[in-house]
Formats: sequence, structure tokens, C-alpha cells
Amino acid sequence: MISSEVTTGPSAARTGVLIVGAGPTGLTLACELARRGTAVRIIEKSPEFHSGSRGKTLNPRSLEVFESLGILPALLAHGRTDLLLRKYRDGRVVTDTDPFAVLGPTPAAPYVRGLFIAQWLVEEILRTRLAEWGVTVELGTELTGLDQTEESVIATTAAGERMAAEYLVGCDGGRSTIRKSLPVAFDGRTEDGRLMILGDVEAEGLSRDYWHQWLDEDGAILLCPLGERSFQLQALAERDELGQPVAPSLESFQRIFDRHSGMPDIRLANPTWISTFRVNERMADRYRVGRVLLAGDAAHVHSIAGGLGMNTGVQDAFNLGWKLAMVVAGAARPALLDTYEEERLPIAAWTLDTSGERWRGVQRSVKEAGRGTEDVIRPETLALGLGYRWSSLALELDGRGSEGGAVGGEGARGERATDDGLLRAGDRAPDAPCLGAGGTVTRLFDLFARPHFTLLGFGESTVGVLRATEAQYGDTVRPCLIADIAEGLSDHEGHARRAYGVTGDAVVLVRPDGHVALIAPADATRAVLDYLGTLRS
Repeated sequence: MISSEVTTGPSAARTGVLIVGAGPTGLTLACELARRGTAVRIIEKSPEFHSGSRGKTLNPRSLEVFESLGILPALLAHGRTDLLLRKYRDGRVVTDTDPFAVLGPTPAAPYVRGLFIAQWLVEEILRTRLAEWGVTVELGTELTGLDQTEESVIATTAAGERMAAEYLVGCDGGRSTIRKSLPVAFDGRTEDGRLMILGDVEAEGLSRDYWHQWLDEDGAILLCPLGERSFQLQALAERDELGQPVAPSLESFQRIFDRHSGMPDIRLANPTWISTFRVNERMADRYRVGRVLLAGDAAHVHSIAGGLGMNTGVQDAFNLGWKLAMVVAGAARPALLDTYEEERLPIAAWTLDTSGERWRGVQRSVKEAGRGTEDVIRPETLALGLGYRWSSLALELDGRGSEGGAVGGEGARGERATDDGLLRAGDRAPDAPCLGAGGTVTRLFDLFARPHFTLLGFGESTVGVLRATEAQYGDTVRPCLIADIAEGLSDHEGHARRAYGVTGDAVVLVRPDGHVALIAPADATRAVLDYLGTLRS
């Protein structure tokens, strides 16, 4: 438990942001801050990097996040999008299913398939990228004291080092000691009836083209290929004669496999990671207490159904990173950080509801031939439709021939409202290919990947607002004219206008995390300048 008292000693080493926990959430946040020039330290209690596969799927929205960070090619080179789900019953194959077969990429959403990749590898790729910005993870560094002043957070480590930071972010997992040191409730429930076991094993002779799933009346075992040799094993724990769970081991893995698979020639070997878990559905009631914030599993935990855990943490970090960077740089008022909780806490509530619903659905259907885990892969679990229409940062004016005003109400549990299908302020900003000078293709995602707001001007009449915005906020906003003139991008196939629902001339302000901030008429210079001004004052 972290003490709230700070030990006396030398002056604390000061940084902009101190991140506690070097999993995918903490590393994504550190990358977001480092690439914006924010002074950041990231510490990890463990003396060595985690090696287990744990979370094993990145959803399409996380792939977009990682494309912005410049690591998508490395992830795609080490992961897979082509795995089939192979179901067995009584030792026989009953179905081979491609859970993403009904989905196809579009210019607005180039990634629609999940990427199967071990979490330890995601972390390694993130650490490599972070090191390119001059930041490395400080292993074996445990916080034992934490206090806040009006200007900073003071943390003390087990080794006696004192660290001062303008802000501290707890990314230290479901058992977060940072969260436990704060006046934050972590309410929810634990499913007591089922103890799950996990492990990374080798299975020589088992095809690596399938996620193998043996389902019987008395249980199940799943083996998903990850990396070059390993499979992630999932199963219900064995029970002894008294009904108590048996500690997982290679021997218990083999017994469960033999009982369900009907493949006596397959021997499991080389268990590099073994773990257990019970399904917890809990979330923090606050994400910010003064200068301390929570993200990832420290803020919410839920079932594994839908593969939303690692992804929700990554997307927490993407939402928080630009806001922290602007506040620390003095480019935004501290109140901007309140919008992190305003936007992400409802997403956590939606995630718990969705994941829990999928988990209970799988328990009901998993014994039916051809059904089971593929039921958890639905369009909503891709996270492309999640947005923040209720946010105070979402402003919509009459820019496309429809009535507007501040956006609120719809989708206040995280799901995208389905009123008219039109893109709204708060939604994820779509991609689209355009043509630049010399006929080179420029994707909108290429523009959004830069660490700033992007002001899209659809039509020549938006030149005035683009120039005025750049003149006043050129350090924060980059303008982009979409019009068939020399200085503009050509929407040669109309994909950009269709994706943004623009038929006439209009401006769309896109946040650094790729969500729509504002939609306004072509001459709404004052509205755009006022919006950006409210971030600073």
C-alpha cells in the first residue's frame, strides 16, 4: 500500500509526467507524451519485463492508434489477422469460422480485422519506439509514498528516491496501489463460480493456422497460436475430489487437453507462463484526484470476452496523452484534464456492459456446434463506432445544412448514436485518400498522425478561416484545404466528403486523438477561434 506521507531527504528529481506501470497503457501514454516533447518518466515495479501473452488481440481502433505512433508496420509483421476459429466436438472438427469475414475495409476505415499478437510483443515494440524519443522504462522501481501539493505530485520509491512530477498517472493494473491510495471506489462484482487457467505452451504437430477450441459438455480448452512456436492455452481449472481448483501446471494442462482433444499424439511442452484469473467487472468512480489520474486496468477491469481489455487501456492513453501534453506545456488550462474522465468513464461503463454480456452469452452458447467465442466478435467490439458525442469538447454548428449546437445526450454510455448515420462532433474522425501536389496520395490519417489539431476546410470558401486559425493558433492547429486548387488536397473520388457528410463548404476541427472536435460553416472563423481559445482560458 502506498503511504500518503513523503519521507524527508534530498530534493525530488522533477519531471512533467510520472507514469507508474509499463504495460500497454503506460507505454502508449509515455509514447504520446514523449513525441510531443513532454518530459516523462515511466517506472515499473517488476525487476524484469513481462513475458506472458496475456491480452492477445488488438482491435481496429487500437491499430489506428498505433499507426499514429508509427509502430503499425512492426505490429503487423509480428501478428496475424488471418486466423480461423476451429471448433471440435468429440474429437472431430465441426466448424472453421472466419470471425471477420463479413467485414471489409473501406476508405474511411482501413482496418476492420483484429490483430492476434502476444501482449509482451506489443510492449516490446512500444518500448523500442519510446526509446527512439529518448525515454526508457525504469525497472524495479516501486512507489511507497505519494503526496500532492498545489504544484506537483511527490512520489517516494522503495529505494528512497524522491520524484516530483506535475502529474502522475497510475497504469499499474487491476490491483493498482495508486488507486488504492486515493479516495476512489472500485465497485462491481467478481464471478466466483469459474476459475480460468492460462498459459503459454508449445504443441508440436498442432496446426498454427487455427485458433483450436475443443468444446464438450464437461468443459473446454482453447489453444491460440501466437508468435513462432507458442500457443496461448485457456481452460477451466481442474477440480480435485473435494471440488477445489487444482493449481495449474504443465501436467494439469496436458490432462485437460487429453480429456477434451482426442489427440493423444500431441504433447504440450515448455510452459513459459502460467496464470489463473476470475472474471471481475469493476470500474473506478473517478479517474482524477487532483494531479493523479488512473488509466487502463487501474481504472476498469472486466471479462476477456471481446478482447477489450488491452485495447480500452491503449485508447484511454490516447485520449489522455494530448491533453496532459498541452496542460504541461501551458498550452491548455488544467481543466482540460477533467474531460478525460468525462469522456472515458462512460466508455468503461459501456465496455463492462458489452464484455459482460458477451461473456455470459458465450457461457450459454459455447456447447453448441459452430457457436461460441466467435459470438464475442461483433462490429461494436472493433471500437470504430465509439465516440464522445456527450463531451463538453464536442461542438456542432450548422455546417452541413443541418441544425446544430453543442452536442450532448446521445450515446452517453459510449456507443455511437444511430439517429441518422451522419458523422457528429465527438465521433472518431474517418480516414480518406486525397491527392496532393503531383498526384501523390495523402490520407487524412497521415495528417492526423501529427501531434496537433487538424482543421479540415472543405471548399475554397474556407480559406479565410484556415488562414485566420493558423495565424492565431499555428502552434496548436495545422490547416488542410480540401479543394481542387493549387494549395489544396483533391478529394478526387469524393471519399472525404462522404465520410464527413459534407455536401457544401464546411470546416471540421479534428482533435489530436483523431476525434471530431467541431463541425461548422465555412465562414465560422469566430466559432473556431473561440473553441480553441476556451482550451487555454
